[in-house]
Amino acid sequence: MTAARWSSATIQRRPLPSGTFQVPLLASPAMATAASSGGHQYVSVKLESPRLAALDLAPHLFGSHPIAGSWDPSKALPMERAADAIWELSCVLPSRHETMDFKLVLKQKADSSQCIVEEGPNRPLGCGSNEVEMTDAVFKLNEKDALECKVWVETEMLSPFDLAASWKAHQENFQPSRVRGTYDVVMDVTESRPKNDFASGLELDLEKYVVPTTPNMGSGVVYAANLTENPRSLLNTGMSSNNDTTMGILHNLVKGDASPDHYANTKKDVDGRHAPQQEGQRVVLVDRGVGSPRFARPNNETISTSNIKQDSEGKGMPAAEGAVAAAAVADQMYGPKEDRKLVIVLVGLPARGKTFTAAKLTRYLRWLGHETKHFNVGKYRRLKHGTNQTADFFRGDNKEGVEARNEVAALAMEDMLSWMEEGGQVGICDATNSTRNRRNMLMKMAEGKCKIIFVETICNDQDVLERNIRLKVQQSPDYAEQTDFEAGVRDFKERLAYYEKVYEPVEEGSYIKMIDMVSGNGGQLQINNISGYLPGRIVFFLVNCHLTPRPILLTRHGESLDNVGGRIGGDSSLSEAGQIYSRKLASFVEKRLKSERTASIWTSTLQRTILTAHPIIGFPKIQWRALDEINAGVCDGMTYDEVKKNKPEDYESRRKDKLRYRYPRGESYLDVIQRLEPVIIELERQRSPVVVIAHQAVLRSLYAYFADKPLEEVPKIEIPLHTIIEIKMGVTGVEEKRYKLMDAVNPTAGI
Repeated sequence: MTAARWSSATIQRRPLPSGTFQVPLLASPAMATAASSGGHQYVSVKLESPRLAALDLAPHLFGSHPIAGSWDPSKALPMERAADAIWELSCVLPSRHETMDFKLVLKQKADSSQCIVEEGPNRPLGCGSNEVEMTDAVFKLNEKDALECKVWVETEMLSPFDLAASWKAHQENFQPSRVRGTYDVVMDVTESRPKNDFASGLELDLEKYVVPTTPNMGSGVVYAANLTENPRSLLNTGMSSNNDTTMGILHNLVKGDASPDHYANTKKDVDGRHAPQQEGQRVVLVDRGVGSPRFARPNNETISTSNIKQDSEGKGMPAAEGAVAAAAVADQMYGPKEDRKLVIVLVGLPARGKTFTAAKLTRYLRWLGHETKHFNVGKYRRLKHGTNQTADFFRGDNKEGVEARNEVAALAMEDMLSWMEEGGQVGICDATNSTRNRRNMLMKMAEGKCKIIFVETICNDQDVLERNIRLKVQQSPDYAEQTDFEAGVRDFKERLAYYEKVYEPVEEGSYIKMIDMVSGNGGQLQINNISGYLPGRIVFFLVNCHLTPRPILLTRHGESLDNVGGRIGGDSSLSEAGQIYSRKLASFVEKRLKSERTASIWTSTLQRTILTAHPIIGFPKIQWRALDEINAGVCDGMTYDEVKKNKPEDYESRRKDKLRYRYPRGESYLDVIQRLEPVIIELERQRSPVVVIAHQAVLRSLYAYFADKPLEEVPKIEIPLHTIIEIKMGVTGVEEKRYKLMDAVNPTAGI
């Protein structure tokens, strides 16, 4: 599952335990391979004891299973040290394994033959899922002295996709740092949350620290469809399209000549579903994110690179580097011409989260550097036919209504294809597209021009549907003039009933079905005929998305000594002002997240972020190497004046193009964005609050994702010191609030 190629698959997504950071750190590649055949159980056993290291004892685990030594202490499995006083052993077991008994045993580091087995009965390990059990373990050291330890046993059910994705993320991003000898993920877990003695000097009313936000996200709720592309075919002419091909397709569709079997002559998959006809096998298998593409050459095609632009700004190329650029070149060299452009066609009944999904996908793909636009057919309909249409307009037997809705869908598709001819890469068509006739029309229009993937959203949770319906009536321009809210709800439900009568699920072409993905209780992702770099990334992104509201707090580290000296990069400690901010931040987190017991603190592996997080207690702290500041290479530790004097060419190159400039032996902003993708995926997957303490270039890149800022603006985003940016993610979109806890004594523009 590491390569982006699915002919047909179903991914069962499990609900995530609150606050769980899903990286099976000690699971082996062999276990990951074994898990590919079905659901497996992830088991994590943690032992905490401040005295253990001083006694020169190492904890082990043994038990009834042969892997655990079959009660032979000499074959006991060693636990690895995860923090100063915490040891951990994690593994993956088959979902239907027999109940296994185990015990913990201590061994002398100098003499492993000397064992101290914990007192009490054996510990059973059944097949329960998503459970965390905390108990005590007592080891009798001698007649007078006993050692008491805390033991956590956590079990989770893993689908094959979860297991493969977690293991790949572990291999790519969480290996021990070769530079500093520190782990990229360090769990610093405090069992209880006592009063923070460090936190002081902050008033109880946090609203007093709120400062005006930039006009990036704002604090109001905006109807997502209003933020999509403006219908230029209507705004420019006020008339429908004169494109002969489009009008011919529409004419045949309205007459009924475009039958559901329009593609009956195309090649079928083994399961009988239709697949686009291909001259030869063309597929690019690219590992997600990092690594060299693995190419499968076409059978009957000569490859020429003479017409492929190598410039990163070339037509059809994303404004990104590294793996993104490599895979984009690969897709151009080894894929058919139409596959270089991608249209994502949303399918689903009203109030199923199509626009929400389209908006998130648009933001994600733009952030990765792919030219992406979101076309909402409802916006076209309202502009051409007004906002006062009743439910009768949407009846399947209303010929005029069907013709009008198909016409605006064709206009949106035509605008999208015209934009792609001008250099656009990914277009998202947001509409119900609920019949095969409508989808056949879109496929006919795209034939030979781009690749189409259908994304169908299905929701069977009546509570979620009721919430979505009421939110739709509250926000949609269709009901802006409706004074009776309940009457609007009834009209929308009547419209929905008309759509349900004619709805035809997607069974043709390439598709992704999202089934009950937003309910918070897991869900399924069904995939058919998906291949290529971008489609693979889209699948990985969608499987991690949900609607659970939660805040994400972004803040720079406290002022550092290098900030005071105006030096680039480095790994200096905090200044006096930075230490004061760390205490104020701890007080803020304690007050803001006092009811959020499952929140977590993320930092980089650089000491200025770790020291900033140090006074915060009661929450797990996780160190990510991916959150480290931009690598300034040979300029690390220099001031900008020194760079200007000693490296004038680099200084001038950076000034001209701060986004793409790469420090010698260092990184560019685009490099930083690429290494931050696993962080974004994990932030999307988290259902609990997260506090991210990082650096200016890193936070600019993260903020740009949530604010949907163009890449060219990333290096210019203002991320001031000693300020907290609270981002709220939920069904209504993304909102922002800023808290300024104190002024920076030595404010700097930074990197």
